This record gives sequence, C-alpha cells and structure tokens, in this order.
Amino acid sequence: MIRLKSRFVCEECGTVHPKWTGKCSACESWNTLQEEEVAEKGVHVRASLGIHSEPVSITEGSEETAPRLSSGMAEFDRVLGGGIIPGSLTLVGGDPGIGKSTLMLQLSHHLAAHTGRVLYVSGEESCEQARLRARRLNTLHDRLMLLTETHIAAISPHLSEGHYALAVIDSIQSVYSSQLPAAPGSTGQLRECANEFMRLAKTSNIPVFLVGHVTKDGVIAGPRLLEHLVDTVLYFEGEGRQSLRVLRAVKNRFGSTNEIGVFEMQEGGLREVKNPSALFLEERPVGVSGSVVYPAMEGARPLLVEVQALVSDPHAGSPRRTITGVNPNRVALLLAVLERHGGLRFCDRDVFVNVAGGIRVEEPGVDLAVAAALASSLLNRPVPASLAVFGEVGLSGEVRAVSASRQRAAEVAKFGFTRCLVPKSCSRDIAASGITPEPALTIVEALKVALEK
Repeated sequence: MIRLKSRFVCEECGTVHPKWTGKCSACESWNTLQEEEVAEKGVHVRASLGIHSEPVSITEGSEETAPRLSSGMAEFDRVLGGGIIPGSLTLVGGDPGIGKSTLMLQLSHHLAAHTGRVLYVSGEESCEQARLRARRLNTLHDRLMLLTETHIAAISPHLSEGHYALAVIDSIQSVYSSQLPAAPGSTGQLRECANEFMRLAKTSNIPVFLVGHVTKDGVIAGPRLLEHLVDTVLYFEGEGRQSLRVLRAVKNRFGSTNEIGVFEMQEGGLREVKNPSALFLEERPVGVSGSVVYPAMEGARPLLVEVQALVSDPHAGSPRRTITGVNPNRVALLLAVLERHGGLRFCDRDVFVNVAGGIRVEEPGVDLAVAAALASSLLNRPVPASLAVFGEVGLSGEVRAVSASRQRAAEVAKFGFTRCLVPKSCSRDIAASGITPEPALTIVEALKVALEK
C-alpha cells in the first residue's frame, strides 16, 4: 500500500514547503500555499507496476520523421514549425475570452474533415452549449466527437484506444484525478493530469492540445509548472476590445520559438491575416510627429509596425512613464541616452510609448525607432513618410548593428519606402535590396537624418 504524506506548494512560483506558512519564502506571496498529498520517498508507481525500460543506442531506429498534420491555417502551422506532430502535447494559454476555444474548435473541425476523428473534451460547457458555439462558427462535423467530462479516469480510456487524429482538453484546470484530494486546478491536480495526458499522447501517438487559463500577471495558471511538462507552449495574445490576435510560441521542441501567427476575430470565428504589415500600417497617420515605422523580425518573418511616442507637459505631480509593446527598461535607457548624448530634456515631461496594433516587440533593434519617435514628438518634427528605422542604441550613444538587415529592408521596399535609417555596419546589406541607406554611427547622426535638421 502506498503511504501518503502532506506538503504545501505555492500556486504562484511552485516552491514546495514542508509545512504551511502565511507567506511563500521564495516569491513572498501571501496565502498562496496549497496542501497536496504525495507518495512517500522511495515509492515509485512504475516500479510498483513492474514496468522497466532498457537503454538503446541513439543511432538505432528510423531516421524518418513523422509527417506533420496540417491545421488548415498557415499562420497556425507556422507557429508550430510546419504543422502538428503526432504524439505531441501542446499547451495553449491566453486571457479569458481571447479566442482559445474558438481556435481549438476551428482546428478540430479541419482535422475531422480531412484527417480522422477528433475528440473534443469540454470540461466547462455542456454538450448543448458546445454544439451551439460550433453551429455559430460553422464547425459542425460528424467526425468531431464531443465529450463533456472532467474526471481523467473517464477521459483516459477514449485516448487509449488510439482512434483519434487529435484530442483537445478544454480546459486542463477543470480536469481532476480522484487519486488526489486537492481541488481541480490546484498544483497537484495540474501536475497529475498533465503527466497522464503526456503519457497518453506518447503511447497512443495522438497529438493532444491542452487549453490553459492565465493568471492576473498574464502567465499560465499553475506556477508555470505545465510549461516544463509539455512539448509546445503557445500564448494567444491580444486586446479583448480589438479584433487582432497574435499566437506566439514560447516553447517548441519541434521548431522555432520566435514565430508568431496573426489572426483577426470576426463574427464567424478567427481569420488568418496573411499580410500583417499592411494591417498594422493601414491607419498610420502621415506627417504627424512621434510616428516611426520599424521593420521587426519575428523568427524568420519581417513585420512592419508603427512605433508611436507622445511627450507632453505633466499636469500634476511627477512626470509619468507609460510604455506599451516594448520593454519599459529599454525606454528608460533610451531617455537617459537622449538626454546625455542628444541634448534633449525628458526628465520633466510625461512620456508615452506604444506599438500600434497590440504587437509586442522584444528585440533591441527597436531602440533607434523608439528614440526617433521620442525626439520627433518632443521637437514636434515629423519623421519623413518614406523613411523606416531600425538599430540598437548603446549607452555611449553609439548605434549598433542588428541581425537580418537584408530581410528587413526587403519588407520595407514592398510597401513603398525608399530610405532606411540604419547602423553604418548594415548599410551595405541595405543597399543591395534597392533601398537607399541612411547610415548612422551615433544617436546624434541618426536624429539629424530622422528629423532632417
């Protein structure tokens, strides 16, 4: 008989504590410890069942990789690295109402229509509710099987049969195991159920998608525990009041983690955006200060986005800094560089920076575009409409090279831009694309070009 003992796990950071305390010693969060029962040290389920594995040479076996399954959405396949891998376990997270269930239902419908039976497990909706949503999205199909169940012991037999092309669990927080006394959604239940789905996916060779909720901090609930268990982690991002949605891979054992897919939420479901650059620049104002076009790189894909800045006099109290879409720490660095080396004063002004369209840019290549937008707004001098900007800015005011300059310039040329403000070391690659390079060694030289002083 397996003996159980209690321990306490923090829901925010996953730290294990031997006894309950009011505050987690690791993340210092209050009232986040939850009790769970585990088997005592030395007891192992596989050993107790008599299951043993033998090591094999890494060179043995077939060199052919399993064919990927197409989702029917090129943007979705791009993020996964070319399609769905049989036997993989994928976690899809996002804010409530962002469109996770809609995306999974459209994916299930395509595979049911073109590949085989699909099992859609709904733990939060009744059969009638799920059927009504499928009818609204026009995703009804006789090979799309619906199961409303939350007990993993009742779900497992269906997956063990291995007669499905895909399985979707919506959501993993609603599934529980009776082997644990904890409530569904707790750390212990998430770990136990996710491990069981991983075993089922590998043994039955069925790709399994887990839909996961996110916390108020924007991370998948379950202290990022599930991210370590699954093969792929996808975040579905976007503003609830806007139609644009971005699917981003933050972990992928079968492809790049820098790719994104762009979708637009419409009345009939999600629609792929095949030319995101055109969408992001569609409403860009011309001849307005504080607006700069930046060619961002998401994996191997260049995207043109609009970086906006507004510098104004403070109305009350200390000056405000509101940053959306870029790293606030990088903006603080750029403000210091512009004051020290550019002779511009921001310390007594409100500063607002935004990337239009809800896109988030993490790469340092956006530095020069942000700096140009800030200087443009402060001096009320528009950046020329024919000029795109990219480059990294150092603490000494130097402009540093960034990667993929040739791909960025090619995307810029497609949309009618004729000039590109770039680091001097990238000017040769830019010239080869037909764009006129405007090289700059320092932030002062860059601002002279951007503001045409």
